[in-house]
Amino acid sequence: MTERLYYADPRLTHFEATVTEKLFCHDLPAVVLSHSAFYPTGGGQPHDTGRLQDIPVVDVVEREADGAVIHVLESALPDNALHGVVAGEVDWSRRFDHMQQHTGQHILSQVAEQLLEAATVGFHLGQESSTIDLDRAALSPSQLERLETEANCIVFEDRPVVARFVSQQELASLPLRKLPKVRGPVRIVEVADFDWSPCGGTHVQTTGQVGLIKVVRAEHRGDDTRLEFLCGGRALADYGFKNRLLLHLASHLSVGYWELGEAVERLQEEARRQRKAAQVAQDRLLDLEAQSIAFEARPLGESLLASRVLQDRKLEEGKYLALKLAAKHGCVALLGIAGDKGHLIFAAPPDSSYDLRPVLRQACTIIGGGGGGRPQLAQGGGPVGDVASIQEALKVAVQMICQKGVDWSDLFNSSL
Repeated sequence: MTERLYYADPRLTHFEATVTEKLFCHDLPAVVLSHSAFYPTGGGQPHDTGRLQDIPVVDVVEREADGAVIHVLESALPDNALHGVVAGEVDWSRRFDHMQQHTGQHILSQVAEQLLEAATVGFHLGQESSTIDLDRAALSPSQLERLETEANCIVFEDRPVVARFVSQQELASLPLRKLPKVRGPVRIVEVADFDWSPCGGTHVQTTGQVGLIKVVRAEHRGDDTRLEFLCGGRALADYGFKNRLLLHLASHLSVGYWELGEAVERLQEEARRQRKAAQVAQDRLLDLEAQSIAFEARPLGESLLASRVLQDRKLEEGKYLALKLAAKHGCVALLGIAGDKGHLIFAAPPDSSYDLRPVLRQACTIIGGGGGGRPQLAQGGGPVGDVASIQEALKVAVQMICQKGVDWSDLFNSSL
């Protein structure tokens, strides 16, 4: 088992140790040391990074069989390094960030336990943010605000944080927030007069070093709630980013940052009015377009037959035109949309006896696709979308609907 120097001093970043084993891990060279200040991934906390003999340490893992700490390297140590002394350096910025987040998690979890009777059933320390899962759903905004406030009170009190190994006998006398998963001497991290938790992670020396604790998101997950939070340097960086964004938006809208909410609501309301007005105008234009197409339609029994190729138009517009031609103008409407892909929309008057589905299926074979729908409204498409192919597909549809010997070719002389 590797002696873990961070147990005694989590602020230790430089050390020397003997290489006791050389191996490969995940196809990369790796070593085991007599003792190490590098923290291996575990307990929800990611591994440390740093350097051994100026070679980057890219991963640190614990070997379950014997508790050895395996240091995975970017490149191999010299061949003569086995049983030799090497110098190690832990990346302090990453270590201290993890210490802040992990200690902040202890504080937040204990406050949730005391304030909301919500136990922490999961913890993950991520690269950008951390999460805890609480066994309670539907936390209100006021409860979350109070949770955050009480957690920061513990930070501001700057309570000592002490980690030590205790015997099973002493363990039984401690008000543990959670039970340990191991037997024998257990490492307990204590936030003075507040929280006692079995934990093998690295932690700050006083709660004041955690810095601000900020809950940035709450997500209901069945019977649990996941809280995403930031501590210390991460919370400061997040505040800086959001403050710059707030001032930037306020400047563009020519309002004070405190007026930004009202300004956005005004813009949203104006956008809604503009969208509604634009939709009304668009519908009027489509109604006029339908009227123009109907004017060129030819008799077809008691109905009319209208056909048109539309270029680079939205499918919704084609469907609107087809339905308008069928319902208002009594047309059997055969419309095609040419573009990157081909689309066909066929519609007939609601009270007619036409079944356009087989007509559509046959026409869609020309553009390499298929479709379906209802008897009086069918649509489909295919990967072939050039104008000539769409025209050919519409001619096939006309031939199936109309009597033989009738020349409808002039229906296809115009395109929009």
